[in-house]
Amino acid sequence: MARSPEDPGGPHLAPRAAPDRRHRAGSAGGTAVSWLVFGGTGFVGSAVVDGVARTGIAVGSQRAPRCTTTAATPEALVAEALRADPALLADLTALMEGHDVVVNAAGSATPSATGDSDLLGANALLPLVLARAADAAGVRRFIHLSSAAVQGRTPMLDETPSVRPFSAYSRSKALAELALAELPVRASLTVILRPTSVQGRGRPTTLALARFAGSPLASVAAPGTSPSPITSVDALADLVLSVGSHQGPVPRIILQPWEGLSVRSVLQAAGGRPRELPAVACRAAVRVGYALSALLRGRLDGQVRRVELMWFGQDQVPGWCSEQGLTPVPQVHDLLVAARHA
Repeated sequence: MARSPEDPGGPHLAPRAAPDRRHRAGSAGGTAVSWLVFGGTGFVGSAVVDGVARTGIAVGSQRAPRCTTTAATPEALVAEALRADPALLADLTALMEGHDVVVNAAGSATPSATGDSDLLGANALLPLVLARAADAAGVRRFIHLSSAAVQGRTPMLDETPSVRPFSAYSRSKALAELALAELPVRASLTVILRPTSVQGRGRPTTLALARFAGSPLASVAAPGTSPSPITSVDALADLVLSVGSHQGPVPRIILQPWEGLSVRSVLQAAGGRPRELPAVACRAAVRVGYALSALLRGRLDGQVRRVELMWFGQDQVPGWCSEQGLTPVPQVHDLLVAARHA
């Protein structure tokens, strides 16, 4: 992967994006519209492509260019994006021309990943490069799929720019959000969606959850009624479609709505009979876990956080979708029930 000869200090980018693979399904509501999904063959991206195509909207699937960076601040990241290879930006702009909505569903989706240049490139730099091209192409709306993990252990997930990342993965996603706010593009262009814990049919993490639910380790902190931030990929695809199709103004940050399950009902839906543990003991165990992880330079943060979410869950605001009546139909309960029989 070579840098641009004219820009030796720019980000490490693949010189040309892969060809567009498009589903031609006519138009929606009599108005010719077209979508383009980067990462459209991945777990979330393929669900978005299929969901959009079912409505009759023409939708293309595009592989994202590879980016690497070591930028550790929003300012440094914006500077790298502004130095991006002009030939690559021209290619991306040409790909996006004629599309009303562009979705970035690409990136690294491994919460336990280390903070190397590939992770930062995929999750932090790539969204900025795509946003620049979308702006130049005149795209109406650029939807970037971030993660609710950017807010870390905050008691209440919300739709503010506030971030509290706790791992290399969440830091890379938070860095992209902060840098997109500073990127010189149209103010109305970019919408950041924050999915919660996304599950899907056949997804390894979903199957692992079902296996764990049936184990003796499955447990909740008393009384087990805390909201669990777990959702289905189909509900996320419905949300992306609603946000992209919405004709009025939308907020810059949108949190994926809660699907109604508690920490107990998640494990029960997946086939488990979770034990109820004293909340005081669970909080003490979490504190010890994070203290031990700190001695190991945060290497256990992701694992401790997963246990914390299993026991205590995480609450969230109803958000913009609820206000607009755009909350997707809950589907994660049935998904978990199916996973336990897989």
